[in-house]
Amino acid sequence: MEKDEKLLSDEEARNVLKRIDAMFPEAKGELNWDNHFQLLCAVLLSAQTTDKMVNKVTPQLFADFPTPEAMAAASQEEIEADISHLGLYHSKAKHLKEMAQTLVAEYGGQVPGKKEDLVKLAGVGNKTANVVLAEGWGVPAIAVDTHVSRIAKKFKIVPKKATPLQVEKRLEELLPKDEWIHTHHAMIFFGRYKMPARAKNPDPYSYLD
Repeated sequence: MEKDEKLLSDEEARNVLKRIDAMFPEAKGELNWDNHFQLLCAVLLSAQTTDKMVNKVTPQLFADFPTPEAMAAASQEEIEADISHLGLYHSKAKHLKEMAQTLVAEYGGQVPGKKEDLVKLAGVGNKTANVVLAEGWGVPAIAVDTHVSRIAKKFKIVPKKATPLQVEKRLEELLPKDEWIHTHHAMIFFGRYKMPARAKNPDPYSYLD
């Protein structure tokens, strides 16, 4: 940690998180999905792109490949055709196909509800697994995306150089488990709608109501 970097105490950090939480009582995931397979696909596609963009391409993707079996049998090019408006669509299509093949081969075409199984799937890292568990199963989890990381650092809840895993662990320490899902959504809403990366005022507290 840098010498001049004074972090918030547990109490101060909890106070900031409570204020953010209270600003967005309706905060929730904004990806559109109807089942665990669609959720997994949508979250995988959301890397380095907006939920809004993902929601534009998934209706066609889900219509063309409604099941893991259908996606596993498709060519990578067929999958790419549906998601070509997204960044990194080549690698995302490759991951989708491999992920679907694994679901069919090893999990009977069902999305597993355990983190250790999810992270074995192509394109699924810690953050994606956490989102799928929290959204699909209601399992307490904090998914650290760019918004969550940036806000935790801006308010000095974590050091500037903290990794996503360090941010996740710190927030888990500060919050009771039953608040993990909602607070992480509230932090995303705060970063997306209240204090975006381009926000001009250097004082993050000016964005707290």
